[in-house]
Amino acid sequence: MIRQAIIPLAGLGTRLLPLTSVYAKELLPINGKIGLEYILDECIEAGIQEIIFIISKKKEIIKKYFYNDKFYRRIITKKKDPRIIKEYNKIKKYKKIIKFVYQNDPKGTGDAVLKTKNIIKDKFFLMLLPDDLIMKKNCTKDMIIIHNKFNCSVMASMKVKKNTVKRWGIYSRKKNIDKYNFYINDVIEKPEIKKAPSNNAVIGRYILSKKIFNKLKKQKKGKGGEIHITDSIRLLIKEGEKFIGHNFKGKYLDCGTMNGYINSSLEISKI
Repeated sequence: MIRQAIIPLAGLGTRLLPLTSVYAKELLPINGKIGLEYILDECIEAGIQEIIFIISKKKEIIKKYFYNDKFYRRIITKKKDPRIIKEYNKIKKYKKIIKFVYQNDPKGTGDAVLKTKNIIKDKFFLMLLPDDLIMKKNCTKDMIIIHNKFNCSVMASMKVKKNTVKRWGIYSRKKNIDKYNFYINDVIEKPEIKKAPSNNAVIGRYILSKKIFNKLKKQKKGKGGEIHITDSIRLLIKEGEKFIGHNFKGKYLDCGTMNGYINSSLEISKI
C-alpha cells in the first residue's frame, strides 16, 4: 500500500523566466486551476494519505497559498461569495494531508528526496514531478495497482519519437510483462540517437523503495553539481532491485517550459 507522496518544489523554475522571478511556477494557473492542484487531485484520487512538499524559503509563497486562513475568513465574512467559499473549502481539504520540508540549497531531485528520509514511514513511497501533468487517466492509480501486484518499484514511461531521445532519460528494457509494462534493465540519461536502447522515456511519476535513501546519502554530485535520483536508481537496478516501467494511458503535458505551459492550458480546455 502506498500512503505517502513527495513533490519536489524547491527548484528555481528558470525555464519559465521571467514569470518565476517573482512567482512560484507551481502556482501559475492552467485553465483556471493552479498546476499543483492537478497533482494533488491525482494523489487524492489514488488513495494517497499524506503529501510532502519540498520547498525552499524563497518559495514560501506555496505554503502561504495553503495557509492563508485569515484572508479567506475576512473576505468570506464580508462578501459571502459561494465561489470563494468553495475555493477555501477545497484548500482546507488539501491542507489536511500536506506537510512541508525545506531544501534551501537546491542540489537536485536526489537531494530533495533525501530531505524526506525521516518522514517516510512505509517500505515504498510515491514521488511526482510537478512539471509533468498526465490528464484523462490517473497514472498514479495505475502504477499503484502494478506495484501491489509485483511488490516492487514502478516508474512512468512514455514512448517518444526516436529523433528526440537525447532530450530524455531513456529506459533500457529487460523484458516485457504485458502491453503497458516492462522490467527495467537500466536508465540512461539523454543518450545519443544511435546509442539509445529504446524510445521509452522517463516521466515524472515514481514509486520507490526506502532503499533509495541509503544510496542518496553516499551519492556524489553529478552533472551541474546536482545529486540526480537517476544515479541512485541505476545503482539499485545493478544490485538486483526490481524496477518496472509503466507506459501510462493518459495524455502527457509538459508545464515546465513557456511553450509547454501555454499549450497545457489550451489542451486542458479541450478535455
